[in-house]
Amino acid sequence: MTSKINHKLTIIADSNIAGLEDFFNENTLGQNTYQTVNIIKVAGRDINAQLVAKLQPDVLLIRSVTKVDATLLADNHSVKFIGSATIGTDHVDQGYLVERNITFANAAGCSKHSVAQYVLTAILTLRPEYWQQLSTSPTLGIIGLGNIGSILAQYATDLGWQVLGYDPLLPASNINNASFDEVISQSDVISLHVPLTDKKDSNNPSGSDYPTRHLINKTALDAMPSETLLINSARGPVIDAAALQADIESNERQVVLDVFEHEPYISEQLLSKLAIATPHIAGYTLEGKLRGTQMVYDALCEEFAVTPTQAMQQLLPVNMYLWSELKAYPDRLIKFYDIMQDDRELREKVTNGQVSGVDFDQLRRDYHLRREWQL
Repeated sequence: MTSKINHKLTIIADSNIAGLEDFFNENTLGQNTYQTVNIIKVAGRDINAQLVAKLQPDVLLIRSVTKVDATLLADNHSVKFIGSATIGTDHVDQGYLVERNITFANAAGCSKHSVAQYVLTAILTLRPEYWQQLSTSPTLGIIGLGNIGSILAQYATDLGWQVLGYDPLLPASNINNASFDEVISQSDVISLHVPLTDKKDSNNPSGSDYPTRHLINKTALDAMPSETLLINSARGPVIDAAALQADIESNERQVVLDVFEHEPYISEQLLSKLAIATPHIAGYTLEGKLRGTQMVYDALCEEFAVTPTQAMQQLLPVNMYLWSELKAYPDRLIKFYDIMQDDRELREKVTNGQVSGVDFDQLRRDYHLRREWQL
């Protein structure tokens, strides 16, 4: 634990983190703990080594677009805490932070319902017949059964669907019940919920025995029935984009992408072949975003021995979006979440054969946060 010090706390923060001023100020970080809390908000991709060296902040609050490693922090001697308001951690060299004795926290699980609801919306928008109690229930294949994948399985079960789950890092269970090959070959829909990892070897000892980069490659796509709907809301490089494009061209497969291998740039050639495309906003609900900020705030308070005084419930307006209502009235799905509006807005940004990084980031920055459906 870092002891309380009555001084100025300087925070560099990604301006796309929800509720920054609500969670990080003199009052919410403990009365008389800090005389001033100075939050410097910048675009996440602009948090670079020069800025961090110049401002020498105590805290960095980031999202997935900011890479944290020795390059970013080599000329900084002040950072004590780094918080990422995201589920994923592949943008952070945690081993290096341990060496530097810098505390790191992320927001694992913050948007699990948001992403699961995004996936359900995509499926039911493209295949509304899945609402019905068919003689043969659709089979949802889920690769990765952590926070998001396990919640998605619960929604699918609630709808009467069959679930095939695969996660080599977890013990077998009623949802972790299939091999990778079985999920690929036997599912009507496949949804990916894995972190981005590379193979462990002598050059990458911190890698994984189950690497996910290009997990969905030509071999996997060839084994997947052409009528199988594929959805990726995890990390872009989990799918080999070139192989995917070739597969769609030959099989006319329906594919939904919220993440892209070469993000933030998206080629029009690929975009034009997707059934639904959105700009990495699957987890962008008001609840999901504030929950992520809350988790990082709580971790910072623990690190600096401050009693937390802010709670996201105080910041949320009334939510009238009920899962029970949607199940009773499926035709209201578009009122709960109009995913095709997000698709249209992304496609409208195509210029000179691609969506630019600036336009992609702007869509995310200006996104009107939807609401999670209450259970």
